[in-house]
Amino acid sequence: MSHDAASTPRSTADLAKLAFGALGVVYGDIGTSPLYAVKECFATAHGVAPTVENVLGVLSLIVWSLILVVAVKYVTFILRADNHGEGGVLALLALVTSRSSPGAAAPSGRGAALVVLGLFGAALLYGDGIITPAISVLSAVEGLEVATTRVHPFIVPITVLILVGLFLLQKRGTAGIGAVFGPATLVWFVSIAASSLPWIFRRPEVLGAVNPVHALRFFEAHQGHGFLLLGSVVLCITGGEALYADMGHFGRKPIRWAWYGVVFPALLCNYFGQGAVLLERGEAVRANPFFGMLSGWLVYPMVAVATVATVVASQALISGAFSLTQQAVQLGYCPRLTIVHTSGSAEGQIYIPEVNRILMVACIALVVAFRESTHLAAAYGIAVTGTMTITSLLFYQVTRQWAWAPWKSNALLALFLALDLAFLGANAVKIVDGGWLPLLMAAAVFAGMSTWKQGRRALGEHILATTLPKQLFLDDVRATRPHRVKGTAVFMTSNPQGAPPVLLHHFKHNKVLHELVILLSVQTRHVPEVPVAERLAIEELGEGFWQVTATYGFMETPDVTECLSLCRARGLPVDPATASFYLGRETLLTTGRSPMARWRKVLFTVLSRNARPANMFFNIPPNRVVELGTQIEL
Repeated sequence: MSHDAASTPRSTADLAKLAFGALGVVYGDIGTSPLYAVKECFATAHGVAPTVENVLGVLSLIVWSLILVVAVKYVTFILRADNHGEGGVLALLALVTSRSSPGAAAPSGRGAALVVLGLFGAALLYGDGIITPAISVLSAVEGLEVATTRVHPFIVPITVLILVGLFLLQKRGTAGIGAVFGPATLVWFVSIAASSLPWIFRRPEVLGAVNPVHALRFFEAHQGHGFLLLGSVVLCITGGEALYADMGHFGRKPIRWAWYGVVFPALLCNYFGQGAVLLERGEAVRANPFFGMLSGWLVYPMVAVATVATVVASQALISGAFSLTQQAVQLGYCPRLTIVHTSGSAEGQIYIPEVNRILMVACIALVVAFRESTHLAAAYGIAVTGTMTITSLLFYQVTRQWAWAPWKSNALLALFLALDLAFLGANAVKIVDGGWLPLLMAAAVFAGMSTWKQGRRALGEHILATTLPKQLFLDDVRATRPHRVKGTAVFMTSNPQGAPPVLLHHFKHNKVLHELVILLSVQTRHVPEVPVAERLAIEELGEGFWQVTATYGFMETPDVTECLSLCRARGLPVDPATASFYLGRETLLTTGRSPMARWRKVLFTVLSRNARPANMFFNIPPNRVVELGTQIEL
């Protein structure tokens, strides 16, 4: 679904349909938080006792976290920062840095700091995408232990089997699974609300937790421990970033409808219900208050519904990781990868096998290593709160670009950071207990993304230094009148202003040129999609040479075959089936004078060697490609 269609529903029926679809894709993550959020707050290892004061205090913290972070910060404000309809931390980064072109020099000062923040936020989102499937599915399957303890040895194997099945299904695309996203998640929200209502009627005093005074009294009573408990409370707002990242699929209005119409009321009911059962049964349900609201055979259908809901939530984050990777490739922060479009109508439905394999192995490794959702909770909080903080800082820069009054931008930033830094600080103490894991994963991803960007810039500078000005080359062709052979030659070039090195290499050694020579440049804009009408810029250079510049958005995959077909429609006689495509293949050596660190040179060389071949990435017919190699010292 394109962002244009999603963001401008034509009628109330369209709006309701989009809001229904948003339930599964957008709210799957935050919707399954009740499985583990309250449990972690009262867990015997680090939680508080289920007394009346503690239950009301924790519930008050959860309620106001949902209001201030999700409803106010994300649903009300952050959703306004769309980049032509698209959301997410990389779209936000592109919005902040939109004044510079992708090929511009490296940013400095504040600009460089913003790029570092945005990249690290994206890196943390990969950590979120790895931990969410593991903790969500594991929490759902752990519900079986409420019915019988005999199942304990099988919890991890069952979880691993579900995860393997989930990742193996990715290559089929999300269209089939997506058809059940909305209905399955709606059943989940109805189920968690319905299971809670009898307990709320039994202990209606839990509704008093809406009063924030209970949260203040909780902090006063527990002081330092109360602050640290925010590290568990934050689990109730996981999914805020997923909500923002998926805005392009549905638009802000359907997302808001779904939040206030279904998600928020259902979550409040369930959290109040878990509080009520803790007041009623205390220590008996402390280990798992979510499933403690159920008894007898009712546990089994809820486990089934919870498992489906967590699979949906995991699917949404896996799809989000695919979209994030596609953006990173197009913005120049990631090597070319295999991007498979799994739908003929919905452009956003893609599958990246390399990312899918990495996520599957990492998720299974987490489940096998940590074995319990409680152990994973410490790792989860750091990834979530780190990304939340970075989003607040980038959003502040966007409001300054919008020319908001300084007091307004500063006040909003102060509110957001007060919340984000409180949650981040409470989770920081968990670094030794597992919080190091997302930081380590994020550091690895950040190192790869920043190295690729830096390496491509160094490579571009080297190529630019050896590139002959286009006009000089054309003057030489006019003067020497080389032999011209029949047919069309297409030379890919990253610099539309110069004659590409591969053309010079070909002309130097073969001493001939084709009758028709096209210099094709593919550029990426800081927008999600570029209309087909604005795709090409064609310029006749003389002597049978043409300059064609194709422009794509960072959510699109370049297609050279499509570009040449558009050229034919614009009067440039070229047939992709008979043209010869000349590509340069660089062999990188780490012995040059580039200022890159030695380890970055080695990493960039490895990444470059394993990147997807240019002909496959640009959809160039493989039997029409001629590659000319050269060695480059970095």
